Amino acid sequence: MSQFSSGVYIYDAIRTPKARVRRRGGTFADVPAHELLAQLLSALRDRGLPADTVDDVIVGTSTAVGEQGGNVARAGVLWAGWPDHIGAGVVSRLCCSGLDAIESAAAKVASGIADVVVAGGVESMSRVPMLSDRPAFVGDEELGDRTGYVTIGVSADLTAAEYGLTRNDLDSYAVTSHQRAAAAPPSRSVIAVRSGDTTILTADEGPRPDLSLESLGELAPLFGEDPSWRRVAVRLPGVERPTGGLHTAATAPQLADGAAVAVFGSAAARGRLGSEPIGEVVGVAQAAVRSPLLTASVAASRRAIARAGITAGQLDVIEANESFAASALVMTRELGLDPVRVNPLGGSLATGHPLGAGGGVLLVNALDQLARVDGEHALVTIPAALGLGAAVVVRRLR
Repeated sequence: MSQFSSGVYIYDAIRTPKARVRRRGGTFADVPAHELLAQLLSALRDRGLPADTVDDVIVGTSTAVGEQGGNVARAGVLWAGWPDHIGAGVVSRLCCSGLDAIESAAAKVASGIADVVVAGGVESMSRVPMLSDRPAFVGDEELGDRTGYVTIGVSADLTAAEYGLTRNDLDSYAVTSHQRAAAAPPSRSVIAVRSGDTTILTADEGPRPDLSLESLGELAPLFGEDPSWRRVAVRLPGVERPTGGLHTAATAPQLADGAAVAVFGSAAARGRLGSEPIGEVVGVAQAAVRSPLLTASVAASRRAIARAGITAGQLDVIEANESFAASALVMTRELGLDPVRVNPLGGSLATGHPLGAGGGVLLVNALDQLARVDGEHALVTIPAALGLGAAVVVRRLR
């Protein structure tokens, strides 16, 4: 496998806090997606980015409909008051959307198409609920059969069963995620979100440090009797269905709103930007497996690590999205990772998963943690429905 071309640098990376989605409106319910994005773009300029040097803006969003439809990236650029000549566009690869945007930015810089690209993701699940775009594979039985679409929690239960993970394994991991998220130190890379002149959130919502294994044991499984298990039996004959189900509300990711962006540039961009890079993109990969398995992030991570020219043992930080408890546990096992280095700041089980923004959030967390532990390499990875996965390896420079 060829090594990824060097020369793609990260000059800054920031995100909003992750805000919980509630039935009667989440914390960010009054802040549309273009506003979340625009607040981060304004923050980049406040932190020293000369906006007129940016060649393009690429934003991932999973549910590209309604307020997130059309071109929320361009809307955010104009809402932030950035120069009219800066183009912008959206990519959508389900939960991998944010990492897809980041990889697209890296490819543009590496190829010489652009010198400076801002990329990341945004998702307002309070205002644009998941599946509100009414994808055909959900309602069309034949297409659903051919794509292997199932309720995503069924994919998680299936994956857990395939790797011999028990209910106790999953619950224990959730407790750890909440404890780590509650203990995570504040970061200047997390930008407070405002509604008008009022600051409404400065840190991730959701962590419960008092969560116990005993309390989680009382929760009922969510997906054991889901009707889409019928499709699993057809797609993956011989797979043993876990009796009663495995994942619960505690071992599934919370719904969340959020956004994240990073500045990518060539070595020559130093002069244009007037700053030194904080990191370098050294490996990227996309992968896919037979849907509805939730393991493509493992394959993508292996490829990205190989392209970076390192081994899994050289990773100092791993931000593996907690799409469900099973996904992070399988990643840890399959790559032989040190569990202490996997999601050291907690993850989506505690603080929520803002779908298309997830990859950008993980990148910000990874760069922050590398600086804290004086590490060199970090892996950022995320799986998605329909058997998709994405991964990025970055090297810290300062």
